[in-house]
Amino acid sequence: MEPDIAGKATASKAESQLRKGVLEYCVLAILREGPRYGVELLETLGSVNGMVTSQGTIYPLLSRLRRDGLVETRWQESPSGPPRRYYELTPSGHAALKEFTAIWPHFRDAVDHFITD
Repeated sequence: MEPDIAGKATASKAESQLRKGVLEYCVLAILREGPRYGVELLETLGSVNGMVTSQGTIYPLLSRLRRDGLVETRWQESPSGPPRRYYELTPSGHAALKEFTAIWPHFRDAVDHFITD
């Protein structure tokens, strides 16, 4: 990460592009464990170095996953505050994650082939 003008760490272009490419599948993988609401997803992603993202990224992604039929949503009352929209995998979401999980090791190995000394 590189510091921005205010001194805060910002992602490099390479890191940002890599995260953008895999974020969808990381979200699907988190949802494999069970339904989550948006802030929970942000917190879970943010707990892993290099996967910090913003509401401005995650909510449009969740909307697209919903339109694509990979997740479905339901509203649930919150013990503190307004109701929350929970996201959970659909059978298509499980299938997409399974496909990515099968492809990822080969893709990672192919990239490693080119960048490893």
